[in-house]
Amino acid sequence: MPRPQDHYGKKAKAEGYPARSVFKLKELLHKFRVLPVGARVLDLGAAPGSFSLYLLEQLKGRGKVVAVDLAPRIEVPETYDNFSYIVGDLFENDTRDRIAADGPFDLVISDAAPKTSGQKEVDALRSLSLVESVLEIARLCLKPGGSLVVKIFQGAGEQEYFKELKRYFLTVKGFKPQASRRESFETYFVGIGFKGTAASDRA
Repeated sequence: MPRPQDHYGKKAKAEGYPARSVFKLKELLHKFRVLPVGARVLDLGAAPGSFSLYLLEQLKGRGKVVAVDLAPRIEVPETYDNFSYIVGDLFENDTRDRIAADGPFDLVISDAAPKTSGQKEVDALRSLSLVESVLEIARLCLKPGGSLVVKIFQGAGEQEYFKELKRYFLTVKGFKPQASRRESFETYFVGIGFKGTAASDRA
């Protein structure tokens, strides 16, 4: 049974966004300022499309947004000529090769989440596996100095992953947007100032 829309869900629909998650992105971008003018952005786990749509609006025709998801399509108008969409699995090398061909990127952002079981420990481990894949992709295609925003479920491996991000970024912060559901155990990690693969591997 679908969950009833809350304030953010209703507001998203009224403003023309497919999901309430757009307000989490707004908070993140306002707080951390990780979207430079004319940025090239990689949006991982993009369906149903709220993040990509908002990013395109903020870029105002400059830069580019490349979105990736398993869904066959997302809700982004075809009028954006600085948008491209890759249907693919973040764990597969073919998907990563297609992403790399569109890079490098100034910002990698992931709101991807695993299928949930309802068991917090199991879901946290699934989330950890997913965010580790996101980091591998970011290391392949981020520009030096670029940023990463990634959603992670709180639980097993969370703090170790935070420490791992510090190897690759000059600054790493945790943040839970107000727009996150109160009962949710998701949070976001923000890595700013990618050191570049060679430098970070020496850290």
